[in-house]
Amino acid sequence: MRTLLATGVLALIGLIGIPAATAGRNPQESPSPPKPEVVFFDDFAGPTLDRSKWNVVVTGRTVNNEQQAYVDSTDTISPVHGAEAEGAANGALVLHPRYRPGFVTPQGKKFDFISGRMDTRGKVEFTYGTVAARLKLTAGSGLWPAFWALGTGKWPDTGEIDIMENVGPSDWVSAALHGPGYFGNTPLTKRTPLPPDKDITVWHVYSVDWKPDELVFKIDDKEVYRVTRAMVEHYGPWAYDNPKFLILNFALGGGYPEGVNKVSSPYPGLPDTTVQLIKDGKARMLVDWVRVTKSQG
Repeated sequence: MRTLLATGVLALIGLIGIPAATAGRNPQESPSPPKPEVVFFDDFAGPTLDRSKWNVVVTGRTVNNEQQAYVDSTDTISPVHGAEAEGAANGALVLHPRYRPGFVTPQGKKFDFISGRMDTRGKVEFTYGTVAARLKLTAGSGLWPAFWALGTGKWPDTGEIDIMENVGPSDWVSAALHGPGYFGNTPLTKRTPLPPDKDITVWHVYSVDWKPDELVFKIDDKEVYRVTRAMVEHYGPWAYDNPKFLILNFALGGGYPEGVNKVSSPYPGLPDTTVQLIKDGKARMLVDWVRVTKSQG
């Protein structure tokens, strides 16, 4: 009986011209939008850094009076798993500055700290899309972890998108744009306060929706700062129609932290308490994953 009834219903559908696949669907319903295309993804689940996706930067010239030398070492950049990943289910990447007094770079410059910087230059570069990373930071005055995107070519003409920066305070992070006419102490910047129970020491997703005429910065998918083409062009040319690559780094001290904490000794932007934090191995940036997506259609 049920088989005969079902056959009859299908025959009736065919006679009146309704495709069987759409029978029962509300004609006012619109189809679901296509899922975004994943341009880049890394969740650092492997035992080592994936060098097909990332370059590890070694210090050449230094900028911003930063106090670290960047090295290619598992002491400063390495995947971690289990308890060390602090809640990242598939593992995480850790950027870990270290105290190494008297370290000498290949250029003969001396530093007392080493740290990690990595980028996707020449491996993954893109124009527009949503760029996101899930990060967990250490609070400490003068620590300067960052997640950002940069174009190839001469800075600042090539355009810089600072998705997340922190210079030590646990209760805020900043986002900024740097380009021709608006760089250094850029007017295009925003500090976002964080509540005590959700400060930088817990996991957050920091992201930017990069479009042809605006950039929308978000924390945990909540908009915190919107910059339009008109806002940018009030100061200088729009520098955000060219490909960008991703950067993760952990700087120490220097101009931005010193401008905030007013510390000049024992190192510019780094007080004794933070130096001790680094010596104790407690200053870290954990990266659960990094993702770039683009809308389809």
